[in-house]
Amino acid sequence: MKQGLVVVDLQNEYLATGKLPLSGIEAAVANARRVIDHARNTGIPVFHIRHESDNADAPIFVKGSKGAQIQPAVAPEDEEPVIVKKHINAFRDTDLKKQLDAFDVQDIVVVGAMSHMCIDAVVRAAADMGYPVTVLHDACATLDLKFNGVNVPAAQVHAAMMAAFEFGYGTVKCVDDYLSA
Repeated sequence: MKQGLVVVDLQNEYLATGKLPLSGIEAAVANARRVIDHARNTGIPVFHIRHESDNADAPIFVKGSKGAQIQPAVAPEDEEPVIVKKHINAFRDTDLKKQLDAFDVQDIVVVGAMSHMCIDAVVRAAADMGYPVTVLHDACATLDLKFNGVNVPAAQVHAAMMAAFEFGYGTVKCVDDYLSA
């Protein structure tokens, strides 16, 4: 089965200098870069997802802002598709499915941010469409959350999401295991 790499929202907004810094984003981006390099060297197509808002008053990902730009370390090269999304799910109101079909992708590998939002949405949607999905957990990042007076550290948010993916949506691996396979 032909594999495709989906790189989700690794944008400047998530860096320490951005408006929504994520826990462990630097390590996730470094690992994502290794996976992107591998894909480029082995002919696996790379699909970049970029979230942006047309609303100039949006708190994050304002179209044309530095925060909305893909981080230089994982920036698209050559003819790699960039799918711009306005929703959490990268398949919603975009041509992601059409792009995957154009490259005859039948198996998806996912890296990016945020584990509990856009990674969650794309993994579940892809699985619902019948794609086998592999999530590279150490090439993803998230942040601390708060619910009903409970503080949930990013590591626990991330672990809960990865456990859910592994339980019912796909395979979860570390980058080293994926690259050595």
